[in-house]
Amino acid sequence: MYRLFFVCFLTLTVSGFEVYSQSLAAKKRIYGIVIKGGHVIDPKNNINEVMDIATEIAPPSIEGQPAVEPKIALIAKNIDTALALQVVNAKGMYVSPGLIDIHTHVFYGHSKSDYLSNGSIAVIPDSYTFRTGVTTVVDAGGAGWKSFQTFKKNIIDISATRVLSMLNIVGEGMRGGEYEQNIGDMDSEKTAAAALENKEHVVGFKLAHFGKADWTPVERLTKAGRIADIPVMVDFGSGNQSLEELFFKYLRPGDIYTHSFCYVPGVREPIIDTETKLIKPFVRKAQQSGLIFDIGFGSGSFDYRTAIPAMKQGFYPNTLGTDLHASSINGAMKDQMNVFSVFLAMGMDIPSIIKAATWTPALTIKRPELGNLSKGAIADITVISMREGDFGFKDIVGNRQEGKRRFECQLTIKGGRVVYDLNAISSKPHLQ
Repeated sequence: MYRLFFVCFLTLTVSGFEVYSQSLAAKKRIYGIVIKGGHVIDPKNNINEVMDIATEIAPPSIEGQPAVEPKIALIAKNIDTALALQVVNAKGMYVSPGLIDIHTHVFYGHSKSDYLSNGSIAVIPDSYTFRTGVTTVVDAGGAGWKSFQTFKKNIIDISATRVLSMLNIVGEGMRGGEYEQNIGDMDSEKTAAAALENKEHVVGFKLAHFGKADWTPVERLTKAGRIADIPVMVDFGSGNQSLEELFFKYLRPGDIYTHSFCYVPGVREPIIDTETKLIKPFVRKAQQSGLIFDIGFGSGSFDYRTAIPAMKQGFYPNTLGTDLHASSINGAMKDQMNVFSVFLAMGMDIPSIIKAATWTPALTIKRPELGNLSKGAIADITVISMREGDFGFKDIVGNRQEGKRRFECQLTIKGGRVVYDLNAISSKPHLQ
């Protein structure tokens, strides 16, 4: 009897000690995730070296309440992995702030006739963002002031991706055809009012696809921008108007000119002289003055006949918006990693590529809490590997450029939680 009592006592003591030890160990774990040994590129903080990153521990989700987004807890040369609940081995990989795609079309709906405003040419964001390292997208003009609440309810409110909006100056939004030619539906005051009422989600205004040589749409767009004090993005349509007049008469520093590397002379003025292949002097002056030049690759707006001469002359885009939609993902554009790879093949250095998809777009849309890895910043993080080999990249008319390296997203963390992991680098090994 005494022996049985002693065995039970010993068992309970050992078990209690194990529980106590586990509890003590758990208390020591002060970080949610530690990303170990990656080459960190954080343009805001001028970091370009091997570092470790730790995130705060994510609190449990409470039903009916928005999830709390953990912050960056520490970035240092060597962080003890024993202090983390989860460890990511990023050796040999690049680690950047979560990517921001400043030019997408994610106002998806079931209509085939409504184009990019509640239409089926747009895409559902979560299906195309995390797998390519993107944590934040800006829908570029899909919704107008009339349709924004539908966009918010159907897309913004239910997406895991952080979805922001540039409202179209057209009240009906980007429904295509005659809708986007209707100057009577371009109301500066109502568009600005909708933005001011939805500051959490609206970060700019957009004009696109207008086909006449008339400055009225630009005037109404920029008026809305001044009222709400947010940037505007211009897709110059097919009016073949003067870029110099657009840049210096209408746009402000911080406004965005998209589809910068298109090549459709006679329809839209290119940024290069088509005979000499030289960047037009006023284009450089505009960029130096603070105008943002976005790629807006898309399915019809990136052409090597403009891009290669511009890049050879050191004219780099400020932002690498993909112009994500159903046509572009199955064409030359594909995704954000492919756009990165295209520009790497043309000579753009990796820190500049990362900056054009993180800190620059964050500043452009006036969201400095995004696009960086500062202590206390939202823990959006992207881990990227580089594949070596023989690759080919094409523009929208089928011209091919060869490259030896291709970016590949390995891991995406959004708000301190792993949302995509290509090769399970955030998971514990399975014990046989």
